[in-house]
Amino acid sequence: MITIDANDHGSDYRALNEKIRAYDGDVTVENCLGQRFIGSGQSGKTITVNGVPGNALGAYLDGADIIVNGNAQDATGDTMNAGNIVIHGSTGDAPGYAMRGGAIYVEGDAGYRAGIHMKAYRSKLPVLVIGGKAGSFLGEYQAGGLIIVLGIGCDDDIVGNFCGTGMHGGKIFLRCRELTRTFPKQVNVSRASESDLSEIRPYINKFSEFFGKTLENDGDCDKIFYVLTPNTQNPYKQLYVQN
Repeated sequence: MITIDANDHGSDYRALNEKIRAYDGDVTVENCLGQRFIGSGQSGKTITVNGVPGNALGAYLDGADIIVNGNAQDATGDTMNAGNIVIHGSTGDAPGYAMRGGAIYVEGDAGYRAGIHMKAYRSKLPVLVIGGKAGSFLGEYQAGGLIIVLGIGCDDDIVGNFCGTGMHGGKIFLRCRELTRTFPKQVNVSRASESDLSEIRPYINKFSEFFGKTLENDGDCDKIFYVLTPNTQNPYKQLYVQN
């Protein structure tokens, strides 16, 4: 294992990433402050980031694990293929953009357009778990995978406007007492069934393992899961999905 001080590279994110990429073993990055593309395309190692990584953390990630002890900025896990990103904090806009595999776990909140264009292919199932709440356009044009918003420590207003706009695949799970938003005609909204819950339970258990938080002990035991799925009659299905 090697420890790299991001201060040694200043704002030169290219030099920092080259050093991370060149080392075969696990890497810890100290004093990170906005350096972009950390872990891009990496596999076969664990990268621990102490500080705040910049945009596109773990872009095209291909099997590595990234642990962030702090917040992250925009486009976390952009087009990631495999691996895990665990953020002990919140993340900015568009986490999981076009991700096609692996999992992102966010202890706190996510910004706008989380999970936009997520897609699943064969055995690959991308998963985005948000511990707090998410901004508007959650799951916009979602084509596959799972988005789970746990609403821990939040009131029922856990998503912004236009959740699921253009959704034509996958599922969005929202945990609250009562849904406070209206949803577009492209999605169906229902209370999650036991079958639905069994699908997401392994990822909730992982969330609890990473962050030491359980849904049973968060003071909101009366919250339930709702699930959003594509309306098979909507025009987006006709455009993007073969019958």
